[in-house]
Amino acid sequence: MRLKDKVAIVAGAGSIRPGIGNGRATAILFAREGARVAAIDRNLEAAEETVSMIRSQGGEAIAVQADVLKEADAQKLVEATVSQYGKLDILFNNVGGARGENGLAVSVEDWDFTMNLNLKSVLLVCKAAVPELIKNGGGAIVNNSSMAAYHSHNLYAYSASKAGVIALTRCLAVGLARHNIRVNCVAPGLMDTPMVANMMTEARLRTVEERVPLKRHGKGEETASTVLFLVSPESSFITGQTIPVDGGMAAR
Repeated sequence: MRLKDKVAIVAGAGSIRPGIGNGRATAILFAREGARVAAIDRNLEAAEETVSMIRSQGGEAIAVQADVLKEADAQKLVEATVSQYGKLDILFNNVGGARGENGLAVSVEDWDFTMNLNLKSVLLVCKAAVPELIKNGGGAIVNNSSMAAYHSHNLYAYSASKAGVIALTRCLAVGLARHNIRVNCVAPGLMDTPMVANMMTEARLRTVEERVPLKRHGKGEETASTVLFLVSPESSFITGQTIPVDGGMAAR
């Protein structure tokens, strides 16, 4: 077990629709690899469903309801984790999404919402979690960005906010290295997860066929495997990096 005796927070561990997305898949995999997991979600029922899946496989986890757009909630979720398990080793920031019109038609309200959801949430949870990682002698943080950070994307706020996650990851990696805290990023491409279930149109399938060398969508479990590598001892000399999980799309 690669994460035996580790304690991990997965922010965004539930699912907005039935199925297994990046956060839920990562929480399950962490537990399977021996970690005790705090499954965090704004929707407590969704977090509890993830915990039920973990426990059904013999893993250990708790569900914590928190809105990571609120600084007090970010602090609460870290305190709940440490109160339950005594320490913190790993953080996966998976909260994210998009809202608003394409291009310059986006409203200021939707721009601010998307920036807060995708970027501010990472900052707030890191601010709360890092002191506990330092107390523990170090740890690993992985932030979830998107290949939209690299490619032209109709949803300007989404693309810009995900690019910000990558920049923040680099800043954190350099700033926290002296504390033995590694910070990396995953950038999923075109994925088949509950978040995009309503987008599975013929047009999207054609896009996958044209732009993804492996000719298919990715799965939440494939993102989870990459996150696991980045928080495990196998990546002990890797920090400040962004790993595409995109079926080769970035190579075109």
